[in-house]
Amino acid sequence: MRIIFLITCFFLPFIKIIGQPTAQKLKISPLTGDFYIYTTYNIYEGNPVPANGMYLVTNNGIVLFDSPWDTTQFQPLIDSIQYKHKQPVTLCIATHWHSDKTAGLEYYRQLGIKTYTTELTDEWSKKNGKPRAEFLMTKDTVFNVGNYTFETYYPGQAHTADNIVLWFAREKILYGGCLIKGADAENLGFLGDANKAEYESTLKRVKKKYRNPNY
Repeated sequence: MRIIFLITCFFLPFIKIIGQPTAQKLKISPLTGDFYIYTTYNIYEGNPVPANGMYLVTNNGIVLFDSPWDTTQFQPLIDSIQYKHKQPVTLCIATHWHSDKTAGLEYYRQLGIKTYTTELTDEWSKKNGKPRAEFLMTKDTVFNVGNYTFETYYPGQAHTADNIVLWFAREKILYGGCLIKGADAENLGFLGDANKAEYESTLKRVKKKYRNPNY
């Protein structure tokens, strides 16, 4: 059994890409079954760094988890997904208020894609001048989209005050946004808005609730 905690946040320069900015602006890789990881890049302290998101292909449209960090890739991502899978993107859920997750919310909303965040994320997005979603979740929420079911969970403050995770029970996939790092990560990434005192306790709550994820 292969266990991979999905790493979706951008990292600090300890693991940045060295040299000239990458020519590849968008990368899509299969994860398992109908799940795919997409990667876009942005410049951090003068160097291009990657930020990952995920999407799920259902029999009733495609669900996007987080949005590209690179604003030039909002439409190319949609075009690439729809060309590959012959289905429209119908839903986008952002996992916290930082730009590597929310940058495309308004753009996708204008395309008719239903965009979601928690009320707490919306508060932080408004406070920090970030794009905001059309629909707000007031509590942990179960989504039924086509042949898939998944749930959101707010475990407490960690990477940000509003970070959530998503759980796909049948597939045992835990999408951690920027909250959860892979075992090979050298650091916790950007901590400028983190609650360092609560980080460990929050991770323990996630681990207790969602045991032995496959991914």
